[in-house]
Amino acid sequence: MNGHEDLTYVYAAAPDTREVHASLRDLRGVSGAPVSLLSLPAAGPDPVAFVVSRVAPDQFDERTLKARFEDLEWLEGVARAHHEVVQTVARHDTVLPLRLATVYQNDDRARRALTAQRHVFAERLALLRGRSEFGVKLYVGPAGSTDPTGSTGPAGPSEPRDGTADPSLSPGKAYLRRRRAQHSAQEVRYRHAQEAADRVEALASRFSTHRVRHPAQRGALAGPEENVLNDAYLVPYDRAEEFRTALAAAVDGLDDVRVEVTGPWAPYSFATPPEPEAAGEGRTP
Repeated sequence: MNGHEDLTYVYAAAPDTREVHASLRDLRGVSGAPVSLLSLPAAGPDPVAFVVSRVAPDQFDERTLKARFEDLEWLEGVARAHHEVVQTVARHDTVLPLRLATVYQNDDRARRALTAQRHVFAERLALLRGRSEFGVKLYVGPAGSTDPTGSTGPAGPSEPRDGTADPSLSPGKAYLRRRRAQHSAQEVRYRHAQEAADRVEALASRFSTHRVRHPAQRGALAGPEENVLNDAYLVPYDRAEEFRTALAAAVDGLDDVRVEVTGPWAPYSFATPPEPEAAGEGRTP
């Protein structure tokens, strides 16, 4: 690398169509760079192209990226711009998102990678055509939010809701009774969560073609509730509203369980072909 030639940043693979070309008009990506389609000279049937920007080496070469990925503010900005480009293309045609900060020395290197895997990309795009991704998460309320009688709050059935204890019980017996009530409440929560998960999976399978399971979220991402299900579904465009409506009703009657449906998104969870070979060219650290 001569240190002066712009690098080629790749957001996604997409069909080489007029719709995709039109979607990129006036679009800006990472570092405010214009976005364009990098095509193959002899594409053949079902042509595939890369969605790209030209970026400065001092921002995206391999050495710089290793340091930049420790800068959360910079990383958030790049991720947001990357996502916006992918979502824009997804609103017009099928898109296969690539990993954040997939960078090549120049257009020729990027075309070489595209040529090497064009059949893989074409097959994956065919699978995704006419479908988008929806996220489905199930949450149960925090421990102590319900008791076996259906009341909310930390007190068990042996304690009046005004917080006074049963005077006929010794402190030890009162403690044991509270512990039994808490344990019973926890069993109710998880029984409801399992029932909700079964309902969600049964309903979602009617309207989706594929599913990917993600790890349940923990800590700040889940908030005070507990995330017990975190799945992604690939849903045909014409079933999207049915999918949303069915999933929203999946937890009816289960007061301590909440379902969250997000989307439509570009199919990030289903973009699973091998990453284009770009070793030594500013790949994601």
